[in-house]
Amino acid sequence: MKNESGKVLYVGKAKSLKKRLKQYFGGKDTRPTIPHLLSELSYIETLMVPTEKEALLVENTFIKKYQPKYNLVLKDDKTYASLRIDPHHLWPRLQLVRYKQAPQDGALYFGPYTSAFAARETLELMSRLFPLRQCSDEELKRRTRPCLLYAIHRCLAPCVHQCSSEEYLTHVQGAIAFLQGNNKKVLQELQKEMEKAAEQLEFEKAAALLRTIRQIEHVTQTRCPSYRASGKATDVIGLYREGEEILIMQLIFRHGKIVGSEHFHFSEVLEEDEELLSTFLLQHYPQNTHPPEQIFLPFLLQDENSLLAILQEKLPKLQLITPRRGDNYALVEMAQENAKATFSQIRKQAASYEKLLLDLQEALHLNRYPKQIECFDMSNLAGHQPVASMVTFTDGSLDKKKMRLFHIKGIHKPDDYAALHQVLTRRLSRAKEEDTLPDLIIVDGGKGQLNIGIEVLRELDIANVDLICVTKEEGRHDRGITLERVFIPGCPDPISLPYHSPLLLFLQKVRDTAHDQAIRFHRKTRSKQTIKSVLDTLPGIGPIKKRRLLQTFGSLQKILEASDEELLQVRGITQKDLTALRKLQK
Repeated sequence: MKNESGKVLYVGKAKSLKKRLKQYFGGKDTRPTIPHLLSELSYIETLMVPTEKEALLVENTFIKKYQPKYNLVLKDDKTYASLRIDPHHLWPRLQLVRYKQAPQDGALYFGPYTSAFAARETLELMSRLFPLRQCSDEELKRRTRPCLLYAIHRCLAPCVHQCSSEEYLTHVQGAIAFLQGNNKKVLQELQKEMEKAAEQLEFEKAAALLRTIRQIEHVTQTRCPSYRASGKATDVIGLYREGEEILIMQLIFRHGKIVGSEHFHFSEVLEEDEELLSTFLLQHYPQNTHPPEQIFLPFLLQDENSLLAILQEKLPKLQLITPRRGDNYALVEMAQENAKATFSQIRKQAASYEKLLLDLQEALHLNRYPKQIECFDMSNLAGHQPVASMVTFTDGSLDKKKMRLFHIKGIHKPDDYAALHQVLTRRLSRAKEEDTLPDLIIVDGGKGQLNIGIEVLRELDIANVDLICVTKEEGRHDRGITLERVFIPGCPDPISLPYHSPLLLFLQKVRDTAHDQAIRFHRKTRSKQTIKSVLDTLPGIGPIKKRRLLQTFGSLQKILEASDEELLQVRGITQKDLTALRKLQK
């Protein structure tokens, strides 16, 4: 289905086009999206294929290609956090990693954890239970004495051989078994090791093993019990629809335990529930780096056989199951309940943000509802390496994908006004061309910055964007509760918002986010410039050698502190390079 300009609005499939179109044009379909689609619809193109499987493939291909407004379209650029351990390494370590493509390095991966917080929490727990090294391979080679983690019993210090490889391997196997859900097996093995150490009069080792046993018992007994799926990797899908909005909930079970959840929220989607779920499965799972062996669905799909045949081309072990009773059905009910609860939570959050933005529009006398807000902040050190940041808040929430960072060009002295003029001109010129102008621009500053913003808007002939400047009360530079002053065009005196006002807190959040990004970007720029100005002046040290040195040692200071032997171990570094590096110490 296309509009007048030929843009694809919707892609669908049907055995009988007559029946399908009658559903849309007959007036019996009460979905609120239908009138919007019909008002935009200009003409319909058709394509005939021989089988239902072929229809699913073509539909999925067209949806990915055209990304129609009224179809479910998933973004495939998301990464999940996982815990990785390489049992083939001499001293394996447990680390948190992210990746898109399925790894081929032979290591073991546990997850995925859709919440980075949950992954870090699990990693912290594992470091308390199993004292494996946390340093990098380079740090492991360089260390000559134990670090603080050894002193607090969070590492066995294999770097300086404070433990045997057999003792270390015991904890590695315990960590792997624990992550696989074999808590009883871990406790039994640790109990045997403790008794063996006691018999050999190794009381310190026995005491350490006893501490680990007690911690595991405490953790496994006090943590909330979770629903247990079968031992197979399982995803459980729930779906909730209300009006033209739909939410799909994905519960992720691995090794019999729930390790994470993910939800996908869509609006103005035309598909029926069955068609929508089929589209979701086709788009989401073939690119999944942690595919399950079975997926529990909330209802039967008419095209399930064709769908499964397509999915099994890339995931041969995958099974689609629609439970009707028992524990598996309880899991589906749990996913359905979570979908409804999450939908309700999103609705409430959206309503609260909408009220806040409406109040902001009224309090600051804005001409437009501030759906998209862009906030700018500058940073420099006595005029050197001036940079700027722009953060975007859409519907009251930070939109990380729309964050922008700017290098200020041609200004080599402290001049915030000139820098602001340049950044606003560059950003708004491009936004005007792309038709992506914000509703509200916030600048960190006072009347001077406000006048610069007004000047830029006038030069670019932009009249449909609101502008305000926010500054802390005079003499206050802390991050406590401050009486912010808001300057708006046409008003000689600033507007002061009361303490504890939600509007004040929101403006502080937006302004401080931009400030943090500007400071972070400036530090990064300054650090790169410092390293560049020193290493790039050395004869024989080119970009490849510089990169290897920094990857090995981490910083310029650690490069200078390294011994001759450590420097010469870096691939490509010669005695001549070593002499040049030693001159820097002088």
